[in-house]
Amino acid sequence: MVVEINKQYLPDSAANRYRLGTWVAMASILMLFTALSSAYIVRAASSSDWQPLAMPRILLLSSVLLLISSGTLESARRKLRDTASNAYKSWLLLTVVLGVGFLVSQLIAWRQLAKQGVYIASNPHSSFFYLFTAAHGVHLLGGLVALAYLSLRSRAPRQDKSAMAMEKAQAKADAVTLYWHFMDFLWLYLFVLLFYVR
Repeated sequence: MVVEINKQYLPDSAANRYRLGTWVAMASILMLFTALSSAYIVRAASSSDWQPLAMPRILLLSSVLLLISSGTLESARRKLRDTASNAYKSWLLLTVVLGVGFLVSQLIAWRQLAKQGVYIASNPHSSFFYLFTAAHGVHLLGGLVALAYLSLRSRAPRQDKSAMAMEKAQAKADAVTLYWHFMDFLWLYLFVLLFYVR
């Protein structure tokens, strides 16, 4: 009887564990970017050598890719909930492709700036640009690893088709989706901070 009770509560505890882990990760990332944002604002306000960058146009494309990827991941999560396995796999794979596209477009923006002679040490604004985009890119890469894990797991033959296994899969998808949406909103915040706040 004790075993049955533990099994009964496993999905909720697993969901809570994944959710809690995601919230802790997001809180630590938020603290990092809050500290960097404070340094950015103080440095921009007290600097005579501040030279704002012209925004590379490809950053508009990367922003759109990331926004769309949030939509595709939300669709994937809902398809998993509706037990539409093939649709879930397709939306998940599309999200991975869009996430990789975002990172590639960020690297293209860096190359465009380098061709213009704008490097990390060129001026304070360029330093913050490279720092913010690199830090965000590394954290987004972590999200891509989680998405790739979900994608690989969705393609593996499922041995356990119980309701408990489905609940656990849904909890994982929910946690990764929450993290990915957070990365999306963080990028929009950084975009506005870097190019519209002085």
